[in-house]
Formats: sequence, C-alpha cells, structure tokens
Amino acid sequence: MDIAVWLEGLGRYSSAFADHGVNAAILSRLTAADLAEIGVRAVGHRRKLLDAIAALASRPDEPDPPQAGAPPRPAERRQLTVLFADLCGSTALAHRLDPEEMREVLRAYQNAVAGEIGRFEGYVAKFMGDGMLAYFGWPRAHEDEAERAVRAGLAIVAAVAKLQGGGQPLACRVGIATGLVVVGHLIGEGSAREEAVVGDTPNLAARLQAAAEPGAVVIGELIRRLVGDLFSLRPIQPRVLKGIPEPVPARRVLGERVLESRFAARRPDGAAPVVGRDQELALLLERWRQARDGEGQLVLLTGEAGIGKSRITEALVEAVAEDSHVLVRYQCSPYHAGSALHPAIQHLAHAAGIDIDVDEPPENRLARVEAWLAGADGSAATSEAIVLLGALLDLDATDRYGSATSVLTPQQRRGRTLAALVERLIGSAQHQPVLWVIEDAHWIDPTTLEMLELALDRVRGSAVLVVVTARPTFAASFASHPVVTRLVLNRLARGAVQLIVERITAGKPLPGVLLDEIAARSDGVPLFVEEMKAVLESGAVLETAGAYQLAGSLSGLAIPASLHDSLMARLDRLHPVKEVAQAAAVIGRSFDHATIAALSGLPEPALDDAMRRLVEAELVFRRGTPPEATYLFKHALVLDAAYESLLKTERVAMHTRLIDILERSGDVPPEVKAQHAEAGACPSARSPTGSWPAGGR
Repeated sequence: MDIAVWLEGLGRYSSAFADHGVNAAILSRLTAADLAEIGVRAVGHRRKLLDAIAALASRPDEPDPPQAGAPPRPAERRQLTVLFADLCGSTALAHRLDPEEMREVLRAYQNAVAGEIGRFEGYVAKFMGDGMLAYFGWPRAHEDEAERAVRAGLAIVAAVAKLQGGGQPLACRVGIATGLVVVGHLIGEGSAREEAVVGDTPNLAARLQAAAEPGAVVIGELIRRLVGDLFSLRPIQPRVLKGIPEPVPARRVLGERVLESRFAARRPDGAAPVVGRDQELALLLERWRQARDGEGQLVLLTGEAGIGKSRITEALVEAVAEDSHVLVRYQCSPYHAGSALHPAIQHLAHAAGIDIDVDEPPENRLARVEAWLAGADGSAATSEAIVLLGALLDLDATDRYGSATSVLTPQQRRGRTLAALVERLIGSAQHQPVLWVIEDAHWIDPTTLEMLELALDRVRGSAVLVVVTARPTFAASFASHPVVTRLVLNRLARGAVQLIVERITAGKPLPGVLLDEIAARSDGVPLFVEEMKAVLESGAVLETAGAYQLAGSLSGLAIPASLHDSLMARLDRLHPVKEVAQAAAVIGRSFDHATIAALSGLPEPALDDAMRRLVEAELVFRRGTPPEATYLFKHALVLDAAYESLLKTERVAMHTRLIDILERSGDVPPEVKAQHAEAGACPSARSPTGSWPAGGR
C-alpha cells in the first residue's frame, strides 16, 4: 500500500511518515503518541488518522476500490445500496456567479461529498456536475451498508450546509435505496468508459432524491427495515415517482437516535425469547450471584455474528431486573473504533440525561453531570472528577472548580480520567451491585480497553459483574485474569431451531421439507433462523387456518435482504480468492479437491493458497490433505451468496464445464449430474436469488 496515497487530504505528512520509516506493515500499530512524535500536532488530524488506521486494521483483506486505468472487475449480481446527492439551486447559482467562481463552488461541494462518502467507506461512482452517485456494498461489502449510507447522507447535508456560494449557504438533497443489481460491467467508449450499475435501485435513489426537500435525506422502504430504530424517521406521503407505476413509501431521516444498545435498535419490536441457551444463562446467573456477594467476575462471551451474544446478555439483564443494582452499558461502534473512550462518553451522556443532538446551555449540562456523579452515594464528587469527566462531553468546568488539571501533561490527564471512570464504577458497587455490559468489544477503542484492564484488579473484590461480548477475532488481553470466565456460544441444535420457527409461525406447522430447508440453510445460527421468516412473506408458502402449505418449488427461496450485506462482506474480505469460493458454490455445499481444481483452472500452488485462506477464514471446513482433501461450506447461506453473485451466463458456463468434469470422474450419482445439467440449460428456472437445490448440498 502507498502511504502517500492513503494519507489523502493529509498529504502534508507524507514526508514525515517516510522520514520515520512508517510503512504499511507498521501502520496499524501507530498510537497517538507516535503520531505526535512524527509531527502530527493538530488533535483533529491525529484523530482522523487514528480513525482511518482503525478502519484499515478491521479489513486487512478487503479489496481496494477500483483505480483509474486498472482492469475492470468482473460483473456481479449483488444487493447494493445506492446514494444519490444533488446540489439545490445550482442552475440559479450558476446564473449569478462567474464561471470560475461556480467552478470553485462545485469543487468545494464535490470535495465535501466525496469526503463524507469515503469516511463511511462508500464508493463514489460518478460526479455529474452538481449531482453525485455513490455505492455502498461494492467493490467491498460491509455488514451494515444501509446504516453506513444513511450516516453518510446525514453527514453530507451537514457538510454542504457549511459551504457558501454567492454569499449564501449551500444545500443539497439526498436519496438512498437498496436492491438487487448487476454491478461492475463496462459501458461507454474511450474516456467515457465506466463501471456502472444496472437495475431499478439507482433510479429509485435518484427519484427519492428529487422528492426530498433541500437539506433532507429520504430513504426507501427496504432501507427503513434494514436500519431498524437506529435513526429518527418521519413518514412522507407515498407518491408516484417518475418511471415507477405504484406509489412509493418513503421516509425522511431526521437524525441518529441516542440508544444504549445497537441490539435493541435493530429489533424495534422487542427481543425474541431465548431458545436453547439454558446452560449458558445459568452460568451467567451463577457469576452474577458471585459478584453480588462481593466476588467480582468478568464473563467473556464470544461467538460469530448472529449467534445470539446480545440476546443472551439481554436475557441476563431481564433476569436480574428485580435485584437492586446499577446497569452500566458500554456500546462499542464500528464507526468509532479509533475514538478514545467513545463507549464511556456515550454512557456518560445517556446516564446524565444529556441529549447531544439538542442545544442546551453548557451550565445546564454540567449540572446534569454533577447530579449524576453525586447519585451513587449522595455525596459530591471531587472537583477533579467533575472537570475531567465533564471534559469528555466538551464541558469546561474550570471556572467553577479551578484549573488545577490544566497543569497536567496529556499522559497524566489521560491516566486520571481513566481512574475517575473506574472510581465511579467501583464507588457505585459499594452501595449496590453493578452489572457492566460491554457490547461488541471487537470494535473497542484502545483507551476503553485500557480502562477495562485497569478496572479488573478492583473488580475482583467488588460487587461487579462485567459481561463482554465479542466475535472470535477479538484478542482479549485480559483473558488470563483470575476473574475471567470464557463462554463460547455454539450453534443451536435442531430442536431449538424448530422452536424458533414455531414462534415465528405462531405455532402453525410448516411442511416438513420446508422446515428441513430452513434448518439446513440457517445452520443453527439464531439470527439466520429468525431472518428466514422472510420465507413466509415470499409467496413460497400459503397460510391456511391451521398450517402453512407449499405454494411451489423450494428452488425460488431467496436470501433475506437483511443478511445479504453480512454474507457478501465475508466473501469480499477474501478478495481475490472469492472467485474460488464462487466456483466451489457451483459444485455444491461439499466438494473435493480434484473437482475444484478442474473447475477453477488454477495452478496447484495458487489453488492450495486459495483453499488455505478459505479454511482459515472458516468459510469452508477441510478434511484430509490435498490432493485427497474434501471440503464443506460452513454455512449454506454463504454458499448461496457466493452462487448468487455470479451472473447467469457465468453460472451456465460453469455448470456446463462441471458436467464434463463429472462425466470424466465416473463415480458421480446420475441425479447430481442431472441437477447441474438442469441449472446449465435453464438458469432462469429459479429466482435470481434462489437457493441451490437441496440435493446439490
């Protein structure tokens, strides 16, 4: 990676980075102190660089956006979130301004928009004068593309509102939509050639933008379902948009909600009952009883995305609700992994009753902080604690409590701030037990992690239970501490899957073949099981008075839209070996080394490396060693996502080649060859997002 290119707008530091020997290999280990030594003096610049470093570290294997002159990426079918932005009143503005002045206005506008798109890791596809088209979900996918796009939209309208044109503030409008597209193909000739998107989604985003008021962000219905309660929304009267025959429901985004838990925001209708986790919940309750008796504990709860970490944590919160206790929630965020103490600041604001989006006199906010700090035991907090913790909320309390902290070095101030946070926590535990929940620690910032490590020795002798949830990739530096218990959540058994399905269907039985299909595709991951409720809305089943009945073939079942982004994100992290996963998906859920070698056409060393990476990423399991190895996709839905990302023409070609390969092997059941022959002859026989036939797994 070219460090100078990566620095983008902070290119003034390129030579300083080079002089200090900073390269891509050590970039992820840089600290704020390192940046200061390098010469990055401005706090804002250090924060921007740390945020970018944290984001870079979280996706080491993701592909870079396409560069000018680079060969085009293969076209793919995928769910894409499209953002369309337009500068309001640009025609009138161009009439008033000199062309050179207008050029500078457009340049400032485009820089502001592109900066916010890049901050949320979207891809600027095209500038069209005063309009801009951006993609979220290509060339790399994240598990939360809809949320990223909405956050980017809000940031864009705020950034543009700060710009001036002809002595007046500028304004823009934004429309956002999600849907299935073909992306990556080339259109145009010569210098006009570009990689474009084909599908209804860009048109819908453009129409929603046109329907928005100046300074507004308007989203489509699918986006609304994907973001849940993360944002405050206001319904817009459904209207007929140009080129779309039916009235389109839409909502204006008013702003981000201040919520303690992302899990609760994702499930506005409330959490579903816990199923199949009796033993795990019993262990958590036992650790709570120990903590309540003064033997502080920490439970590190790990498991893959969707396995139920947040849900079982909520079950613990509900189970101890009748006990007198203090609940402290720290919610880590993928957007603030480099922002020091972000979870603590969010908790402080929420606990003190401060709405950061509402204008309020600083003295009123400071009074709230003082009242909250005194709430633990009724006594006033130290002046130093009020000054340090108030500063986390950008409140200056030195006029009231003195400026003694102003003589502290940055390191001393940081240390005393952490000590004040820990003291607040332990002080509360002297009066009633504390349940301290740290959610999504795989996104924790280094300073909050340091605070947790500092707190552990004092937790040991206090009435505190710490529950830390994280994905398996989280490297817990505190895991060997005596108070730590590690609890790994595994997949649910078939009986538990059936109980979840029965709750979704309100007790009405499903056809046995459909239940088998849901169990096979969800692989015991609770989130996958719950999202398969989309099957009931797909038209594949009919509801009668006492049961559900199949309305047609199972081959048309689609991957739920809520899972598309997370599944594609797993594949995109493996670029460029994703193509091998796609070829394997054509074969089926299980496949052998000889078949994937023949179908992929890769040299043996390259294939061995690709399969090693797929195994290390836990997308596939391997049994035996090449060339005698056999493989199995870990999740059927990952297989589906890989298969569905192929163009239909590519599927036909691969199935056709595969039939020849299977014919030569001589020991393949006739029904398997027939399935591939059917898929190769009629790729449209099932839905564009249809699953692989059950027999092919």
